[in-house]
Amino acid sequence: MQLTFDSDVEEFRAEFIAFLDANLPGEDVAVERSASSADVPEWARQWQRLMFDSGWLLPANPPEFGGRNATLIQQYVHLEELSKRRIYHSFNPQGLGIIAASLLSFGTEEQKRRWAVPILRAEITAALGMSEPGAGSDLAGLRTRAVREGDEFVVDGQKVWTSGAHDADVLLTFVRTDPTAPKHKGISVLLIPTDSPGVTRRPFPSVCSPDDLDFNEVYFEGVRVPAENLIGEVNGGWSVANGSLGHERTLLWLSFADRLEDLLGDFRPHSAQDHDAFAKLIMDNQALRLLGSAALAREARNEQDVPALSILKVLGSEAIQTASEQALYSVGLEGLAHPTLSSPPSRMSLDHFSSGWFERYMRSFAGTIAGGTSEIQRTIIAERVLGLPRA
Repeated sequence: MQLTFDSDVEEFRAEFIAFLDANLPGEDVAVERSASSADVPEWARQWQRLMFDSGWLLPANPPEFGGRNATLIQQYVHLEELSKRRIYHSFNPQGLGIIAASLLSFGTEEQKRRWAVPILRAEITAALGMSEPGAGSDLAGLRTRAVREGDEFVVDGQKVWTSGAHDADVLLTFVRTDPTAPKHKGISVLLIPTDSPGVTRRPFPSVCSPDDLDFNEVYFEGVRVPAENLIGEVNGGWSVANGSLGHERTLLWLSFADRLEDLLGDFRPHSAQDHDAFAKLIMDNQALRLLGSAALAREARNEQDVPALSILKVLGSEAIQTASEQALYSVGLEGLAHPTLSSPPSRMSLDHFSSGWFERYMRSFAGTIAGGTSEIQRTIIAERVLGLPRA
């Protein structure tokens, strides 16, 4: 067992720290905030572009795509240093972490140049069109259809919960191209510009943040999409979907651990019951970091362990939900007060740091849904870890 990093990793960390110290935008320019997860202020676009050009945006990527061919352990310390400063790579996280990554994995060289690089450089923003009114966690149940007509696909249907769609330039959209095939085998993926005729985007608020317009309903009515915008193979969308979600899963536990640690830092136990809950959450945090570190080490040795990611997803997301609930109870009625946001945060801080306790609690439910629900993760664990029958 080795609980420290090799010298090359620490040299990598030191170089990144020096970059941040020299280039991190100051408080005087970082006051403008995003209106949605696809709205990127100009100063943040410049910051993301600088990170891309310097090879620090996504260090695992090759230099032409904003990285420096970093190892997995180097990626970890890169995220660790960003977390210490509570800053984002990008204010368009799904564009950076899912859509551009999917284009680099499944797109043609022309698609990478035309779409992936502009997304990575914050020249355009992107949203993810997966969920539908009747197909949320069950992607295979989607009904938005695309029919091939010559050199185009004609798209009709509806998406929902599409974060940032009203501010995005393009949508990575999952569509049904073969209604006769088994559900998961008839899906394809199209990159659809949001200014295409027939695309309608309707933002709506969430229950935990009525003033925050990020979610969208998106309607497609006879939308014509060039066939060259097909990502991957026709009817090969299931593989793209698994790859898309996989891009956000490998180090997702680190995000959970950081958020849990911040919640614990603000937790103020009063009663004996509060102290018991606080102690349990500290143990959950330690368990999450230790299990995550072990999974990271296995992955660094090219040992694939998908069930471990499911365990980390359940543990991390549910620990945050429990911590948010316990903290809300511990502060009593004060926790129901909405924070005053007339003076927005001056740093590129994650949005939950400026939220009230009730809003933090409400937002915590998203973690047990997005990226595969806790129920789905438990099914994976039951079958692939415990060896239980599918029935």
